[in-house]
Amino acid sequence: MLKIKNIPRSVIILGLISFFTDFASEMLYPITPIFLTAVLGASMSVVGLIEGIAEVTAGFLKGYFGTLSDRIGKRSIFVVIGYSLSGLVKSLPGLIATVPTVIFSRIVDRIGKGIRTAPRDALLASYANGNTGAVFGFHRGMDTLGAVAGPLTALLLLYFFPGKYSWIYLFAIIPSLFAIGFTFVVKDAKGSVKNSKKKVYREFWKSAPKEYKVLLITLTLFSLVNSSDVFLILKSKQIAHSDIIAILGYVFYNLVYAFASYPVGILADKFGKKNVFIIGLIIFSIVYFGFAMNDNNLIVWFLFAFYGIYASSTEGVSKAWVSDLVPDQFRGSAIGLLTALSSFAVMFGSFLTGVLWDNFGAQVPFLISSIASFVIAAVLFFLRKN
Repeated sequence: MLKIKNIPRSVIILGLISFFTDFASEMLYPITPIFLTAVLGASMSVVGLIEGIAEVTAGFLKGYFGTLSDRIGKRSIFVVIGYSLSGLVKSLPGLIATVPTVIFSRIVDRIGKGIRTAPRDALLASYANGNTGAVFGFHRGMDTLGAVAGPLTALLLLYFFPGKYSWIYLFAIIPSLFAIGFTFVVKDAKGSVKNSKKKVYREFWKSAPKEYKVLLITLTLFSLVNSSDVFLILKSKQIAHSDIIAILGYVFYNLVYAFASYPVGILADKFGKKNVFIIGLIIFSIVYFGFAMNDNNLIVWFLFAFYGIYASSTEGVSKAWVSDLVPDQFRGSAIGLLTALSSFAVMFGSFLTGVLWDNFGAQVPFLISSIASFVIAAVLFFLRKN
């Protein structure tokens, strides 16, 4: 078993918060598109629109609260508020099963995510000691273990209570309360730098290195073709003709993602974040091409496994990469701007994927994503020494 070294207590606590939060979120994430389409009668376009609105809401706030945390020199307060807000609204569709309630719950949940994400990531970076890849990899691993436990719990509940989707929403309040409790233990790192300048973004952008700007453009372009994972779940259901297999495939992806994140983070520290990130984009391209062309149940499992490798090579690695490039007083702004623009792009991409699926079938949007991500990886590869 891989030994975890040099991971501070505060990073472990943040990992537990993310574990329980994702436990609750991922109980609901794979069943929500099924709940919307099969129970509430929503179209694929509506599913894409909901995901898009949720992402753009979170994206706007990630940028704002990242900068605000830089300005006041405090991160932990945003962790408490953000996780608490998300945890308290997740179960609302279990009480009122309507499309507007799902939209409201999803958006408020993303508001909480927008408040906490950039300050939390800046906080993680402040705890690192030359091992940002390992720290972010460990955190992503804990976060994603919750994404394994959540859907498995949802499947267990569906097994004993078939079709009782509302009950799953209500059960999600339990891990949410654990997450909220742990947030009150989180403390700001000693020696946190306060940036009291009013125009933080302007000062940051002037001093931002070229490599950060390249990463910002790359991830934003990639996010346009990286639509919500709900479409992978729905595509898996289309192939397997089974809700259970679709959800289990998603669980398997998260299991691979969880266990790969920490070792991939260590590799990123050793061989370079950019190199690992490029490999992740290529894997994404292969996976989406596979989903576009495949109708075999067995191959779906391989695709989900590789999708887990892709996620572990890009999600935490990109944030570790940014943390290495930017000083502490600008990290909230840097991560916030990156995640904000990516979220706006995902919003548009998710809605477009839903529209293309409704009008041309699933193959078209999946092929577009595959080709575009490969081109982006190739461009980044040839720019890697510049």
